[in-house]
Amino acid sequence: MRNFLIFLKVISVFLISSLLLAYLSPFIHPKTIFFIPFFGLIYPILLTLNILILIVWIVLKSKWAFPVMATVLIGFPLHFRLYAFGSNSSEIENKKALTIMSYNVRLFDVYNPSMNQAIKSRDKIFDFLIKEDVDVMCFQEFYHQDKPTWFKTKDSLIEVLNIVDYHFRGAHSKRHRKNFGISILSQYPMIGKGQVAFDSQSKNDCNYCIYADILFNNDTVRIYNVHLQSIKIGYEMGEEYYENKSRNSFESLFQTVFNKLIDAYPKRADQAIRVVNHISKSPYPVVVCGDFNDTPLSYSYNQFNHNLIDAFRNCSKGIGSTYLGKIPAGRIDYIFHSEDLLSSNFKIQKEKLSDHKAIICDIFQKK
Repeated sequence: MRNFLIFLKVISVFLISSLLLAYLSPFIHPKTIFFIPFFGLIYPILLTLNILILIVWIVLKSKWAFPVMATVLIGFPLHFRLYAFGSNSSEIENKKALTIMSYNVRLFDVYNPSMNQAIKSRDKIFDFLIKEDVDVMCFQEFYHQDKPTWFKTKDSLIEVLNIVDYHFRGAHSKRHRKNFGISILSQYPMIGKGQVAFDSQSKNDCNYCIYADILFNNDTVRIYNVHLQSIKIGYEMGEEYYENKSRNSFESLFQTVFNKLIDAYPKRADQAIRVVNHISKSPYPVVVCGDFNDTPLSYSYNQFNHNLIDAFRNCSKGIGSTYLGKIPAGRIDYIFHSEDLLSSNFKIQKEKLSDHKAIICDIFQKK
């Protein structure tokens, strides 16, 4: 029994320390302490383990329950970033909604080895978009090929969704006339378009931020579409990944993922700061959509959370997991908005058509 108690104490010290480091991860730039973001990434696991060992100490009627309980309670404001208790505001009655979607479509599955299956996957996404019929769509990992092409995306969407205006930023492959990037499609006119340039862009990165000033209900709303730094495993690398897949397969998966995370975290943090600085100068109320590739306990998320409202936490309920890929990440897709806007009816897609789920929200003007 004595050895068992010593083991529990050692484990408790480790879990308490790890959870405290997870609490720090939203506030410390990854360049300062490179390993801090990893504790934020596994925060839900650390929290669960601390609660379990707390129960053990309570059952054993030990004073060790107090430091564990104190550590769990200290992080209560951060715990609410994972679970939403929001509700729809009574202020939205009789107001016209601007319905917005953010969706990482994973290149519409164009690189599926089966051409027929690629077309099927694309068409299923198209059917979903037609069914939802939202006003503004912000796509990440958007793909289209210049004509002629066997895999139509942009032109088909513009036609079937009654798109009035369109904005795209991405990388272009001259050899195959292919385009990889992000886009905003709107059923309302855009009176202004632009981008926020990232300093950390390399020739192999397809991460961008664009914005469009959309005329809605006799007013203007600025919509940002953000795709923060990817770790670039799989589809995100486009042609390069598939051309070098055999070489990459010989690398250790763990070492590869670790190295890519170490590289991506500081880039994401700097990109988030750049976007937030641009947002601060916007002459219009803003909505920020995107794939942040980061959890709510991350430095990147925290930059947006300072002065903007997380629509999921504001008007949804439950745990919102949006990523379906091989690496467990939970909620990494977001819709934020200015405090002078209202949000309602936040939805997370049920169908599994990409490695991300689409998120949809109604946005209203306060005045």
